[in-house]
Amino acid sequence: MSVSSSDLTSSVAPSDDTKRASDPLLGRRLLIVEDDPYIALALEETLSEFGLIIAGMARSVEQAVRLSREDGVDLALLDVNIGHEKIDPVADALAARGCPFIFTTGCGRAGLPEAYLEHAMVEKPFYVEEILAALRSELARAEDR
Repeated sequence: MSVSSSDLTSSVAPSDDTKRASDPLLGRRLLIVEDDPYIALALEETLSEFGLIIAGMARSVEQAVRLSREDGVDLALLDVNIGHEKIDPVADALAARGCPFIFTTGCGRAGLPEAYLEHAMVEKPFYVEEILAALRSELARAEDR
């Protein structure tokens, strides 16, 4: 499924400085794992506008596993299918570190890794508000553990 940068634009612009300063995502370092370069670029541009720092971009499972083991990642956004590979090893590496993550997929919950069915998921095509809400939710859930 194709998602253009215009699909990621928000009707909720980050305009209220007070509200934005209290956003738990502000300054968090995000790993984006997405094999579609257009979606990846749109995510990078849009999410950085909301105060997230893009700590890394991965277009393969191998690259994503390497990046997910680094200390410079606070959160991750994982496409479930990277080419013909499943995201499971990346989710395992993040979970081992206690790093919160959410999934993006066009396949629904049935496509999620079995071990991570409770994690937040955003279906493609998505809007930035959905991603931000899911990231905030998963971050809060991780901090409650």
